[in-house]
Amino acid sequence: MWGRVRRAVAHDRGECAVRVIIDLTRCQGYGQCAFLAPDVFAMNGEEALLYDTDPDEAQREHVLRAAAACPVQAIHLDRMATQHRGMRTGTAVPPPVGDGFRKTGRIVIVGASLAGARAAGVLRRDGFTGSLTLIGDEPYEPYDRPPLSKQVLVGRVPADHTLLPRLREVDAEWLPGVAAAGLDLAAKTVRLADGREVGFDRLLIATGARARPWFNPEEAALDGVLPLRTIEESSRLRERLAARPRRVLVIGAGFTGSEVASVCRDLDLPVTVVERGPAPLVGALGGVIGKVAADMQRAHGVDLRCGVRVEALEGDADGRLRAARLSDGDTVEADVAVVALGAIRNVEWLRDSGLAAGVWGVACDAGCRAVDINGLVTDDVFVAGDVARFPHPVYNFQFMTLEHWGNAVAQAEIAAHNMLSDQAHRWPHLSLPVFWSNQFGTGIKSVGVPTFADEVVIAHGSTEERRFVAVYGYRGRITAAVTFDRAMWLEFYQGLIERAAPFPPDFRAADRPETLRPVPAEIPERLEATQVTVMVTGHDPAERRATLVHGDR
Repeated sequence: MWGRVRRAVAHDRGECAVRVIIDLTRCQGYGQCAFLAPDVFAMNGEEALLYDTDPDEAQREHVLRAAAACPVQAIHLDRMATQHRGMRTGTAVPPPVGDGFRKTGRIVIVGASLAGARAAGVLRRDGFTGSLTLIGDEPYEPYDRPPLSKQVLVGRVPADHTLLPRLREVDAEWLPGVAAAGLDLAAKTVRLADGREVGFDRLLIATGARARPWFNPEEAALDGVLPLRTIEESSRLRERLAARPRRVLVIGAGFTGSEVASVCRDLDLPVTVVERGPAPLVGALGGVIGKVAADMQRAHGVDLRCGVRVEALEGDADGRLRAARLSDGDTVEADVAVVALGAIRNVEWLRDSGLAAGVWGVACDAGCRAVDINGLVTDDVFVAGDVARFPHPVYNFQFMTLEHWGNAVAQAEIAAHNMLSDQAHRWPHLSLPVFWSNQFGTGIKSVGVPTFADEVVIAHGSTEERRFVAVYGYRGRITAAVTFDRAMWLEFYQGLIERAAPFPPDFRAADRPETLRPVPAEIPERLEATQVTVMVTGHDPAERRATLVHGDR
């Protein structure tokens, strides 16, 4: 049982051991934690916070004082109760779907990472006493991924110190190290890779995503070519960086690639970043803020190459990486290459299951209920986390997938609540997307969807100083805000987005420029999924069905 596994771990580490996690979207850089527990928390710059996720027993009292003193209550500890953002006090127990299901129902969660673990805790917290099974393809307890590209790589904490805190002891059957291989909706069973079958009454799909590999398998197998998403990958990369390579090559300048480049400079390692787009972070924040990110990288000594691609990775006779050949004809010598090309959603096991699952994830409604290939909403299969593709009313009901820590937590809580509620008492997932990134001593935070915008304006501060608030607008209303070391504004703009406030913002502030000049946000053209085709069969309304036609058929 998962709860028994957790108790054994606690005993090995000491009964007073405590795990720490910080909701960095709420953190505003006050630094009280770094003052009260300096061996656990540290400010890297003005608002970029680093912390030990698994401090030793001697730090327990310091950590508890730091959590109590946090002005925005962003520090979460082991067994700390959680509440949905929409709740002011306490926790609400959803109306029962029937005592029989609550007591004897079977819930299976496929995916034992952040979303799966949070959903399991919420289910037990809200009174589900039936059978609960978690299936995970990794052998570890659920762990936190953001520290893997930050604290772990810089050597502040080992990778195995990133296990997630618990809401409470979760009495669940945990099946680690085994992947789901198929789903039979009619029989209500999940087939595992080892041949076992697990039955369910309600299912939560939280299989997340994996790192996109280098396109050439032979080159990907070279010693020194590494992705970064799991504990093992983070540990291997940390070992390589500690060995002081002559140069690190980072392929891709999204958030993961940019954070790796930041760590390399913190360690005084030469690093080259190759990005096929015009600037770092353009895919997430647009070209205007991408230029600021590019200037920041170069100011910290990064050899940034934009508008070019890595055509090939070259190794020596012993299979060790030695260089990369670029599309502009140049060659970069390096013995470590970090492949940071985004993620692939883990949906292969759902092929032929009857669910609307494809390269963009598993489609679901705003209540996290999965959609089948006919466009019908299921009532016993739910989706949460990075693998969920859901419509958001604030953004014209467009379907979106979000690889954000905050979204995984909020969506997992919504899914768990709705699994235990009847139709009249289910909640919609209306939380605005939030994310953070610590790079080069700067805390970058966002609320809303920056890519759903046509204009952007610098509403506070200065891009030259890299301390500012960028506000995004779409057809005259505010849709997102991005802050560089100005996190205190984030909650304010969240409220404006939720109220559909007009763009550009019109109010007085001490650090506001005299004149607001909106400019095009330079958002890249949105990609459309083209890998999946739907074929409709049958003539009678009772027989007409949709079928997915896969490209390999």
